[in-house]
Amino acid sequence: MPIATASQDLSITTNGLPNICGWESDIATVVNHNQPIFLPHSNINLEQVNASFACALHMHQPTIPAGANGELICNLQHMFEHPNDGDNHNAGVFAWCYSRMGDWIPELVANGCNPRIMLDYSGNLLWGFQQMGRNDILDNLKKLTDSQYQPYVEWLGTMWSHAVVPSTPIPDIKLQIQAWQHYFAAIFGFEALGRVKGFSPPEMHLPNNPDTLYEYIKALKECGYRWLLVQEHSVARLDGASLHHDHKYLPNRLVARNSKGETISITALIKTQGSDTKLVAQMQPYHEAKGRGKQQLGDISVPSCVSQIADGENGGVMMNEFARDYQPVWHELKDNSGVVGLNGTEYIELIEAAGVKPEDYPICQAVGQHKIWQQVDVDNATPEKVAQAIAHLQSTDHQFHMDGASWTDDLSWVKGYENVLEPMNQLSAMFHQKYDTLVAQDPATTKTKEYQEALLYVMLVETSCFRYWGQGTWTDYARELFRRGEELLK
Repeated sequence: MPIATASQDLSITTNGLPNICGWESDIATVVNHNQPIFLPHSNINLEQVNASFACALHMHQPTIPAGANGELICNLQHMFEHPNDGDNHNAGVFAWCYSRMGDWIPELVANGCNPRIMLDYSGNLLWGFQQMGRNDILDNLKKLTDSQYQPYVEWLGTMWSHAVVPSTPIPDIKLQIQAWQHYFAAIFGFEALGRVKGFSPPEMHLPNNPDTLYEYIKALKECGYRWLLVQEHSVARLDGASLHHDHKYLPNRLVARNSKGETISITALIKTQGSDTKLVAQMQPYHEAKGRGKQQLGDISVPSCVSQIADGENGGVMMNEFARDYQPVWHELKDNSGVVGLNGTEYIELIEAAGVKPEDYPICQAVGQHKIWQQVDVDNATPEKVAQAIAHLQSTDHQFHMDGASWTDDLSWVKGYENVLEPMNQLSAMFHQKYDTLVAQDPATTKTKEYQEALLYVMLVETSCFRYWGQGTWTDYARELFRRGEELLK
């Protein structure tokens, strides 16, 4: 049975803005299905496989108010226009990195290889290509999205404007996820969107606040996602211990319990720790997989899977070493040694077709949460009791925090950024105050230019770069985006 598609294709721009809202019910119809995605096309015989590896590339450039007259432009465009600032001379190489998989994959397939890659592109990077008229990049990516290149390439969903989940206002999490789905469908089509089942969180950031994590997983599931990529040290076992060594090479069941005691779960693939770009650039997951074997899940013996993600364009290793090391691996694997490359959904579908059930997966939860549930009886949880437990832990346990965890443990996305976070929360609150009732009364409100433009600014202010790239120009950009958003919402 084919995946449902909507009655008409989406335009890439509506109301002169990127298409990020207005088609929520069409999108929901397309993404909420249980059809297998890779299983009908996979050329892997699981019985002959001892171990596997899955690599993802993350690509992003923020949107900034830095055009000739303060227009919204992509930072990549700004790099091209100011080649002498900082490392902007790399703009051309970055553009090549965004496009090159569209050359490499067809070439490898034509040479009898069986490559795999997962791709995560932020919504505002895709919009940037559109704004810049870089159809060369988009056409190369469209080539990979065509069903001819299943199962070699898997697209992963993400937050539209690279917002880190723990510090994104809860009501905006789903709006960010849906905006990415809108824009992806507008560029690549509904059928391609119906195949996007894995989710790649910006900065590998996992919230550990019970209500935020619960709402995040709920939003992912409502938006049709089946699994989430998580960083090894952002999760723990139910007793708070680190993941069992072998368990990080299997799907886990990430369980979230909110402050009312309700639980929800989603499958998680574990990204192992280490220097991300170096590991992917040098195809380390392949070399690690060679030393791994099968494991038991329930009654079934399945191959381990080493999962890893890295920036796809950033730094010398991705520009140079990945270009050198990615392709030879697939030629080497033609003489199969029991190791294969897989994509995330393909791996999960293959092991589940072999008889594994999601309840067989090892269980994990967000790091630090076990301390809350040691203090609160889960059967009688209330928001008040959970808030008291969190406050008590924050005052007595210096290791405990509710900032979530990301690919880097030494960086908070919250502390020291109040000058960005407060306006961000304020703009979000203004947006929901103005529009929630209107949308509830008439869902077509999301098709109006006023709603769309306000949503765009809310999401842009939530872009993580305005914090990660330090105080100064970047926080100034955030303030200007806030000012414009506030003007629209007044």
